[in-house]
Amino acid sequence: MVCPFAVNIPTFAAAMQIEILKSKIHRVKITEANLNYIGSITIDEDLMDASNLIENEKVQVLDLDNGERLETYVIKGTRGSGMICMNGPAARRINVGDIVIIISYAMMDFEEAKKFKPSIIFPNDNNGL
Repeated sequence: MVCPFAVNIPTFAAAMQIEILKSKIHRVKITEANLNYIGSITIDEDLMDASNLIENEKVQVLDLDNGERLETYVIKGTRGSGMICMNGPAARRINVGDIVIIISYAMMDFEEAKKFKPSIIFPNDNNGL
């Protein structure tokens, strides 16, 4: 007997949009905090390029030292500097020296998402590549 509530999965899945991991900077050190800035996170442009992040992109910042999780947007930092600077109110929640993970996500078609490969980087202890 066929269930009268069965959903045609292939048709449903083809039209579905899902949010998946797009970019990740795994375990990078906060080098600066600027409380008097308007907000955001400043990231070394080399790290941005390597992780496929762009200026003004929304990111989630996960602090491994204190468990904080927040959302903000990216500002370009000086290329090759290793700079990771928390700006504005976030400078009170994530401190200089803390180790963080920076993540962005993207919405895409379900079938496209199955084939998509996120850009994940693992900087060294000096926030270099």
